[in-house]
Amino acid sequence: MATAQEPPSGPPSGPPPSGPPPNPPSGPPPSPPGVTARKILGKWPVWVFPAVLVTLVSFALALVYSGGIGNPQGSTHHLPIGLVNQDAGPLGGQMVQGIADAPDPDQRVDWKIMSPAQAKDAFDSGRLYGAISVPVGFTASLESIIAPAGSPVLAKPPQVTLLTNPGAGSLASSLATGVEQQALRAASAQIGAQLDTRLRATGAQPSTAQTMLLADPISTTTVPGHALATRTGLGLTAFYVALLVVMSGFLGANIISGGVDSALGYAPSELGPRRQVRTAVPISRFQTLIVKMVMSAVLSLVTASVVVLATAAVVRLDMPHLPQLWLFAFCASAVVGVGVQAVIAVFGGLGQVVSMFFFVALAIPSAGATIPLESLPGFYRFIAQFEPMRQISGGVRAIMYFDARGDAGLQRAWIMLALGLAVALLLGLGITRWYDHRGYHRIHPSDRLPAA
Repeated sequence: MATAQEPPSGPPSGPPPSGPPPNPPSGPPPSPPGVTARKILGKWPVWVFPAVLVTLVSFALALVYSGGIGNPQGSTHHLPIGLVNQDAGPLGGQMVQGIADAPDPDQRVDWKIMSPAQAKDAFDSGRLYGAISVPVGFTASLESIIAPAGSPVLAKPPQVTLLTNPGAGSLASSLATGVEQQALRAASAQIGAQLDTRLRATGAQPSTAQTMLLADPISTTTVPGHALATRTGLGLTAFYVALLVVMSGFLGANIISGGVDSALGYAPSELGPRRQVRTAVPISRFQTLIVKMVMSAVLSLVTASVVVLATAAVVRLDMPHLPQLWLFAFCASAVVGVGVQAVIAVFGGLGQVVSMFFFVALAIPSAGATIPLESLPGFYRFIAQFEPMRQISGGVRAIMYFDARGDAGLQRAWIMLALGLAVALLLGLGITRWYDHRGYHRIHPSDRLPAA
């Protein structure tokens, strides 16, 4: 009986097929099939977290920025203004004491009776925003108004000097000048009425010229108590330099954090269409934070040099004590950078938002530069005690406007920078060490590669 034969195994025999081999497909490879954007956007859980976070952040930013500028005059509390009496007669001292003792239920002004030397020292250190200076011969010039008939009557009324301090900020000087003018109007009317009573008590009637002078016998002139150089932006350049220092430290820390995470394989690296994901390096959170902090501190040398060079050489701002300003800018930028790295290490992805609020959003309105601290609501005066922007702007202002005097804010700035650095190191390194100890690794231990 015939049986079926199995097909032969092995390569087929015979000549190979003739003709050229098929050409490979040309052009870029087709895009891999994937989920469409429409499908993702149609899922409500994708929207929840971003929508809630964006809403809360926007609302908080609106409150923080607008809350400090709503009503500076109404929020003013203990505005430091000097009272200087150089008059040997009774009316100068009487007016100065009357202004200091006037009812002030809201404690808007902190009047300080000072000698001329004390006032100059306070102006030169930024501790006064303004002052009323009563000149020599003030009483004599006032009493000449009610001199007997035939005596010469002054053509020009007695003049009091209003001293400003542009280095404290243009708004601080403006607020102080407004308070001084209001106090002097009341004092002028009171002294004019007193002189009118004395004149009438002698049985004489005031002449037309005397009546006009007694209605408002005191005039004023305004001069700076501590003059600034020309290119100082009316006392605002220190704030903008301080803002540059803070922003360079803040932005530099965020760039460094993302770059280090990408280099260590914990975040993808994307540049245009190119995307790269490196193999994760087996490194602890503690050691990663050390890398980021050291890089932030070292690169602050660059950022501080760029800020000082750009503002001094290119924009040509007036900057005395340039080496000291550079040193302070470097240290301040480094402390901000280290602080931002600590916050990001502690809070993870939310660390950028948290650090943005602490180092930028809350810092700008509480800096006391554009609006003086004494004219901010109590919340901002409280956080200004530890907000880094307040300390940095105070140090920059002392160097740029007040001859780098320690009592102008520079000493406090150095102390607070040292304290901020210590807190950042303790907080960041301590908590990341605890994360590692508890086993909160950034990659699972089984996925770790052996150390090179």
